[in-house]
Amino acid sequence: MAGRIVQADVEEVKSRTNIGDIVGERVQLKSAGVGSLKGLCPFHDERSPSFHVRPQVGFYHCFGCGESGDVYSFLQKMDHVTFAEAVERLAGRIGYALHYEEGSTRSPGEANSRARLYAANAAAAAWFQKQLMSPEAAAGRQFLGERGFDAGAAAIFGVGYAPKGWNGVIDALKAEGFTGEELLGAGLVSQGQRGVYDRFRGRLVWPIRDVTGQTVGFGARRLYDDDKGPKYLNTPETTIYHKAQVLYGLDLAKRDISRGDPRRVVVVEGYTDVMACHLAGITTAVATCGTAFGSDHISVLRRVMGDDSAAGEVVFTFDPDQAGQKAALRAFAEARRFNAQTYVAVAPDGFDPCDLRLNRGDAAVRALMERKKPMVEFVIDQRIAGYDLASVEGRVGALRAAAPVVAEIRDTLMRPEYERVLARRLGISPTDVHREVVSAARQSDNGGRATSAERGTGDRGVNGDRGANDARLEKQPRASGDVAVPASLRVRLHDLPRSPDVLLETEAAMAFLQYGHTVAPELLARALSIPFRHGALDAVREQIAVADLARPGWAPDAVERVREPFRQLAAELLTAPFP
Repeated sequence: MAGRIVQADVEEVKSRTNIGDIVGERVQLKSAGVGSLKGLCPFHDERSPSFHVRPQVGFYHCFGCGESGDVYSFLQKMDHVTFAEAVERLAGRIGYALHYEEGSTRSPGEANSRARLYAANAAAAAWFQKQLMSPEAAAGRQFLGERGFDAGAAAIFGVGYAPKGWNGVIDALKAEGFTGEELLGAGLVSQGQRGVYDRFRGRLVWPIRDVTGQTVGFGARRLYDDDKGPKYLNTPETTIYHKAQVLYGLDLAKRDISRGDPRRVVVVEGYTDVMACHLAGITTAVATCGTAFGSDHISVLRRVMGDDSAAGEVVFTFDPDQAGQKAALRAFAEARRFNAQTYVAVAPDGFDPCDLRLNRGDAAVRALMERKKPMVEFVIDQRIAGYDLASVEGRVGALRAAAPVVAEIRDTLMRPEYERVLARRLGISPTDVHREVVSAARQSDNGGRATSAERGTGDRGVNGDRGANDARLEKQPRASGDVAVPASLRVRLHDLPRSPDVLLETEAAMAFLQYGHTVAPELLARALSIPFRHGALDAVREQIAVADLARPGWAPDAVERVREPFRQLAAELLTAPFP
């Protein structure tokens, strides 16, 4: 087994990598002043961006939850990779050959590592795509053609074909150097009583990519009558594929989502619906992969949208049948976590976007977005649909069914308006509707507090970031001799006194960390030789004073050496916008 990556290579790869580019693939970043970017934190839920990135110093920090680090720690935390795998992944991006302490050079990743699983999936995707042109794949090409997709469309989305044989992908990928264990780990093969065999056989195959464009799994559609498996078969849960965190098409949609005005995401139900929307000009369409839309999907989308304002839109398209209506109600339970406005668009005549495009053209798909209905209104209509509104009993029952929906609206301007909407729908006095909504809200609040008490969290920990942070211990690498420090004991920038002398020292420490390498060494040494009066700031100064400012990455390293409980203060000084 190869040894550790030599430190010089670790530093070289980091110096050649723009952390803003890496973070920007997962988080929508905006300018936050000279040399600073900000966005919604990927490590905790928040409505206003408190996550700052400073590309010049290669460091990030969240002022909300306290997470901070360099580009390697970001990949480790986001993608659950080891430090070596993070270095190897970034080295692969820039084509840098790593060296190891034993003197060997190797390709990124060991057997069964995440890097090898990514590579296996990429190789499989290319092989499946090539098979789509084979004579056997005529049924697959016919399926696509009948839905309005030509060879060009298939190429854009990487659609492929898995032959009927039991070991086609096994033989092809083993010839490229992958082991059976790696193919099993990637979910490309299944284990049976007689050994391993191709998981996808005789099916049309769509590669499922993460937000960075790496293939993490596949979705396969049944083509033949003698195939007794499910209509759609997906990659099982693997080290790199978690269906609750992946949205099909997001790699293609993310740029237009982040640049839109307003920023709009269209959530559809299937792979062909995503294709139809994109080809019709709705280039922000995405779909879940074999699972219901949930909280993890919301977290992914919010980071891409950067929805720190209410200007964004999330439009759900559902089939108008009963299953689609149930899906809409499930989505409503989660969609309230969006800061953006949520809508539902239902196509006429029972069409999904793919059928709509096929039967009525691209313009009809685009027009579908203009017929969207606010999700609250849609859910209200669903709740009252089963009641006889011509009878008193029916109207009262419908009010009791719909009032909890209106009670969930926290916007103090919108809730009264929807109370009036419900009153008009039911033909009931707005006063009676308001009374029932208030009662439903009270019951919901009481239930929420009971749940908090049962969990022992208290309201503060459930509703705000601070309570959750107080219970979490320090997770960052600790200097020698450090002990775990509760978040509540760590010194933060906002904890410092606002007196003129402390403000001067705060801005000086900020200047030293962010721009010290641009100052004449003799002048900087003189400034750093003067102790600060504030103890926390002086702890930061001490580490800057002994740092090698000529070495790339010196500032994050200095932050990591600051003793507790002052390390988070140092991280905030490095990333806060310079006054």
